[in-house]
Amino acid sequence: MILSCQNISKAFNEKHILKNVSFHIEDYDKAAIVGINGAGKTTLLKIIVGDLQADEGIVTLSKDRTFGYLAQHQSVDTEHTIYEELLSVKQELITLEARIRETELRMKTAGEKELAHLMELYSQLTHRFESDGGYSYRSELTGVLKGLGFAEEEFSKPVSTLSGGQKTRVALGKLLLLKPDLIMLDEPTNHLDMSSITWLETYLMNYKGAVIIVSHDRYFLDRITNKIIEIDQTRSTVFTGNYSSYAEKKEQLRAAEWKAYLNQQREIRHQEAVITKLKSFNREKSIKRAESREKMLDKIERLEKPTQADTDMHISLEPKCSSGNDVLHVENLSKSFDSLQLFQDIGFDIKKGEHVAIIGDNGTGKTTILKIINGLLPADSGSLRLGANVHIGYYDQEHHVLHMEKTLFEEISDEYPSLNNTEIRNTLAAFLFTGEDVFKQIKDLSGGERGRVSLAKLMLSKSNFLILDEPTNHLDITSKEILEDALNGYTGTVLYVSHDRYFINRTASRILELSGHALTNYLGNYDYYLEKKQQLSSPAVQTDGSSPFSAPHDAGEKESEAKLNWKEQKELQAKQRKRENALKRLEERIEELERRDAEIDGEMTRPEICTNVARLQELSKEKNSIAAELDQLMEQWEILESE
Repeated sequence: MILSCQNISKAFNEKHILKNVSFHIEDYDKAAIVGINGAGKTTLLKIIVGDLQADEGIVTLSKDRTFGYLAQHQSVDTEHTIYEELLSVKQELITLEARIRETELRMKTAGEKELAHLMELYSQLTHRFESDGGYSYRSELTGVLKGLGFAEEEFSKPVSTLSGGQKTRVALGKLLLLKPDLIMLDEPTNHLDMSSITWLETYLMNYKGAVIIVSHDRYFLDRITNKIIEIDQTRSTVFTGNYSSYAEKKEQLRAAEWKAYLNQQREIRHQEAVITKLKSFNREKSIKRAESREKMLDKIERLEKPTQADTDMHISLEPKCSSGNDVLHVENLSKSFDSLQLFQDIGFDIKKGEHVAIIGDNGTGKTTILKIINGLLPADSGSLRLGANVHIGYYDQEHHVLHMEKTLFEEISDEYPSLNNTEIRNTLAAFLFTGEDVFKQIKDLSGGERGRVSLAKLMLSKSNFLILDEPTNHLDITSKEILEDALNGYTGTVLYVSHDRYFINRTASRILELSGHALTNYLGNYDYYLEKKQQLSSPAVQTDGSSPFSAPHDAGEKESEAKLNWKEQKELQAKQRKRENALKRLEERIEELERRDAEIDGEMTRPEICTNVARLQELSKEKNSIAAELDQLMEQWEILESE
């Protein structure tokens, strides 16, 4: 074991963020910490590395083990070039190399006695240099820089001139070259394009140490992790397996908790109804049975209602009207900025109902294509044509469609004046803005909050052609899944740019890859795209005429299964009707007998009966018979009710 966290608790302003969080990391674990925004993932990392003090609990790092930590935001302030900054990590090897060169020079002029000593020293130094990777560290450094998306001509750029995202990549490169026993990464993919993310995945999968990752990139987590640490409602739960395995187990646990809770609630309501009914019979035995059931009910250990953080957005995307079959036609489109050519003579068509994702490395022009379609940028050449009755809804990753000086309420009411105050508040509440939140100014919101306002406007637009630029940026995993479900249920057309491969995998029916100034079309989701790329680069070609990427479905088998389910359902319904009819007959007979029992009581008080011994015996015998039958009927009633 390399790391142990035991009962870690942390509160800010008396609000608990973490409570009794416990887990451990083995030597070669690849673990992810997951949870909604604000769950305390980054706080937990900071406690582990010592940047924050826990209120309670113990963090133990194994003796003589090293760790490296990459925070989300880096303030790398140096006049070094990119290459020099990464090279500084290898200072020990550089110093060792200098000693070897110095020893070589001294050997040239040394006497016989000193030479023997120098040769022994030289042997020790070169052995150490070789075992520490001295002959490959420069090529390793170059490989890391290229893997993280830096071109060779950028190696000489001063770090001080870089953007925040580039500085984060430099810090990540330094951390990977340090090769600590435990790497901790907070959102490492935020500033990487797809090629760099794929490279980092491969690097971490093969890393000879332990890794802890905080990330919203589910595809990234799927490929790397073998352990998931979930932070939910301040508590931690550990799952083995990757993200998809965790999501499946989590859903099963959630379903099981709800099922157990609902079943118990149903049983409690049922018992309460039976108790009320038994008391209504107003007989000594039925009242005793009711009291017995009440005692049993009091002893039940009642399950708490499963809790869920109030972070579920409610997105309902539905077009107001239907478009024509031809939604968009793009032909010979070109665009460059100064000497930088983004794309040239590209063309594509989008049909009604398609969900199309544009993918490619950073800087290839993906967002530019969306801006040209929306009329926000002019093309250098080419044409595009929208189809009949097409109404565009645009989601801009920079949120230029929002007005920074307006409040949330004004942003919605000015755009949709037909909505009343209640409708506006309900819409904002669906995107987690409640109470006084609606009077916050847009400029005061975080990136994630602005994204939610943009999604709210998109939902209200009821457009039939959605154009989305990085819609999952700043969304937590739960919110991403809600958006995915909304898009999958949307009957209009979607064109979007995204780096989120899990999102693409779940929502795209077609992929357009922008690379080398051109577009390549792939009919399928992201997994299909990867398989097709691999197939195209592989010499093996399938010759049986079948597609290796098709997912055949046995229609006959499905039809048979559906028939079986229908038959079972009909049988269950028939049993239920039979039981209900039996209960009804029992209750009618019980009421009839109780009525007769009351009549006998009245009859036996009449003066002419009181003196008639034969009649009294006859009525008494009937009353005893009624009591016996009632006991039997009530037992049957209880049995049927319990079913």
